[in-house]
Amino acid sequence: MLERTVTTSADEAAIAAMAETSIARGSQSFAAAARLFDPETRRSAMMLYAWCRHCDDVIDEQDLGHRPAGGAKGRWTALTPAARIAALEDQTRRAFAGEPMEDGNFRALQLVVRRHDLPLRLALDHLDGFRMDADGRRYETIEEVLDYCHHVAGVVGVMMAAIMGAKGEDTLRRAADLGLAFQLTNIARDIVADARAGRVYLPTDWMRSVDLDARGIADSVNRAKVASLAARLLAAAEPHYDSARLGIDALPRRSAWAVATALGVYRDIGVRVSALGERAWDERVSTSKADKLGHVVKGAAIAGRRRRVHPARSQTLWTHEL
Repeated sequence: MLERTVTTSADEAAIAAMAETSIARGSQSFAAAARLFDPETRRSAMMLYAWCRHCDDVIDEQDLGHRPAGGAKGRWTALTPAARIAALEDQTRRAFAGEPMEDGNFRALQLVVRRHDLPLRLALDHLDGFRMDADGRRYETIEEVLDYCHHVAGVVGVMMAAIMGAKGEDTLRRAADLGLAFQLTNIARDIVADARAGRVYLPTDWMRSVDLDARGIADSVNRAKVASLAARLLAAAEPHYDSARLGIDALPRRSAWAVATALGVYRDIGVRVSALGERAWDERVSTSKADKLGHVVKGAAIAGRRRRVHPARSQTLWTHEL
């Protein structure tokens, strides 16, 4: 695997710099946590993030999570969503096969794959999540939503855990749990904005239970209903956060610190959404620099008091085949 690609130290430094710019602009929450990794883990995590961010941007016609200014067209606009997915899959397969890649995001992926021997199936599983978005898929039950969350975020958790040196199925499943919890939190925070963009991730059976139509999610008169469903999403995230907390114990100390910090930051976003209730979508909920610093301190404490023995992951918790 990857024998045909030769990367110099200067090339790698340039790719790493590109990846760092990507994470700084695309996710301030993850960027704050990533600074806590040891240098080698941090570099690999940023490179993997750059590829994930790029794939997301291609599907959403964005640039690092943001729409082009002034209504400008993105360079992928001419392609249909299906064609974009096909292009991403082709480039991903070529990257794993070791072919020379012009795009820095796929060169970054190659470096991570070579260093950590990531399996192609995880990358393709991640692309399947973007395919769900491109297809405009709707989700009847919370289990179907969790399946979507696994593809767009759970498998990323597994790949990140592998980068950190995690071993064992139980630990990898807990890493997937963290990705699921993150994504459920993101969905709750962005329900209204997503609906305005034509994307609905709320379970259809939940919406029926409160007499809410997908076309009415962004309507302010329905905020009480939306808030009640957001609360259910965040409640569904909690057992996955709890499971992920135990998985932190299996990570090297610096990685444990970074993951514990990220967990605290993201869960805090969900807590704020719940506390704001109907006002949660007046503006995008986030955490301040001071709050992030507080989670850095708490994360250090968690990493320092890790337990060596803890219960096995609950068999009743939703899971996906790894």
